Amino acid sequence: MEFLTRITVQGLSILSTLFVLAIGFGVLLIVIMFLIDANQSKNAVRRNFPVVGRFRDLFARLGEFFRQYFFALDREEMPFNRAERDWIYTSAAGEDNTQPFGSTRSLNIVGTPIFANAPFPILEETNESPELTFGEGCAQPYRIHQLINISGMSYGALSKPAIQSLSRGAKLAGCWLNTGEGGLSPYHLEGGCDIIFQIGTAKYGVRDENGEFSEEKYREVTGHPEVKMTELKLAQGAKPGKGGLLPGSKVTPEIADVRGIPEGEDSVSPNRHPEIDSVDDLLDFIVRLRELSGKPVGIKTVVSSKRWLDEFCKGINARGPESAPDFITVDGGDGGTGAAPMALMDNVGLTLREALPMLVDALREHGLRQRIKVIASGKLAVPAEVAWAYCTGADAVNTARGFMFSIGCIQAMACNTNNCPTGITTHKPHLQDGIVPETKAKSVAFYVKRMEKDVEMIAHSCGVEHARFLRRSHVRIVQANGRSVPMDDLYPEMEDLR
Repeated sequence: MEFLTRITVQGLSILSTLFVLAIGFGVLLIVIMFLIDANQSKNAVRRNFPVVGRFRDLFARLGEFFRQYFFALDREEMPFNRAERDWIYTSAAGEDNTQPFGSTRSLNIVGTPIFANAPFPILEETNESPELTFGEGCAQPYRIHQLINISGMSYGALSKPAIQSLSRGAKLAGCWLNTGEGGLSPYHLEGGCDIIFQIGTAKYGVRDENGEFSEEKYREVTGHPEVKMTELKLAQGAKPGKGGLLPGSKVTPEIADVRGIPEGEDSVSPNRHPEIDSVDDLLDFIVRLRELSGKPVGIKTVVSSKRWLDEFCKGINARGPESAPDFITVDGGDGGTGAAPMALMDNVGLTLREALPMLVDALREHGLRQRIKVIASGKLAVPAEVAWAYCTGADAVNTARGFMFSIGCIQAMACNTNNCPTGITTHKPHLQDGIVPETKAKSVAFYVKRMEKDVEMIAHSCGVEHARFLRRSHVRIVQANGRSVPMDDLYPEMEDLR
């Protein structure tokens, strides 16, 4: 008993000493912060209200968290709301994602697609989607069946285990993986999936020591059997008119080697291809790439002008259809996975809602719709958006952020900080440990499978056998007065006019 009393007394003495030290340390810390805040000149709030003013920054940073989990309703958040994210999470987990008690979506919001169900829908089937062929005149054309594919996300912007997960998952799902502009890494190849190699304005992965395009390196990259096509990026939705951005903290030795750039330095791409200054220059470069690789070549861009589309199509017709790109990937101008200035994300480039029908109709008007395939990309992460794209005239659909959610993204809005809490967009090993590629690959495949199933379910409801048979007459678009009109009233269907 005496021993326990002595131990208790000693323990309380130690605790009281630690408490006094903690109080003293806390007071000292407050004094130091007070002196720092009162004497700095960068932050007026902290200068006027030393120490207390620091809580403003803290609350501002925590605001995103509290809004996401406590205050925002299921359909309120941007860029993707909780209902959309939850659909992707449950799909990627292979779980039931049906909902009870009616829709939580306000169906009278301008632009909402309402699909026109047929009185006698197609009986549910499991038939494979029709085959889609890119580059029929190429030495090595590319054929695919899948309705949804992985859009461009670079190794560097994404972490090693994230790329590994996507590569393995794409193989399981049978879809393609776009490399993004950051070059072809071993992690893109290791899953054995089909790959679309993207060339950005900095020519990462296919550049010489002067940063110019290297035919030798391009032949080496496209010589891999996994690489099926090349996508020449003119612009992306996150930042039309500005090149890619990768902070030096993300330029590890391996990423520097893949891209062919200095380690640890900010990687800033030019805002356009220096050697492409006109439609003729662009068509020359497309032909050059196709001759070097023997594989289909297309372009990725953000559309803002019907006039430019007309000029582009006229340039193709003047030279002959063999000079045309094999596909055009059209991105929405409202942002994407890449970090970008707000002025570009908010106000430059048309959204996909306006750009996709404009592109499809321009190709039809100039008689090029059969020659050039159209890939839609831009916030197409849930079935209704994908089905809308097929109704509008897309041949294939890409999504990036949808696949990020499938491997665990929580929309923490920290992609550009190297502090992504899920390990997807960071190169800090302790954060990357959260991703197990073997597990996340299955999540990618589950997401693709569920997306395919639900998009085809919409198609069957509309009375067609496959999503690629959907037309504008199958969807109605809600207008400002709350009423919907058939999409083919807004954008009449037309056949190739040449």
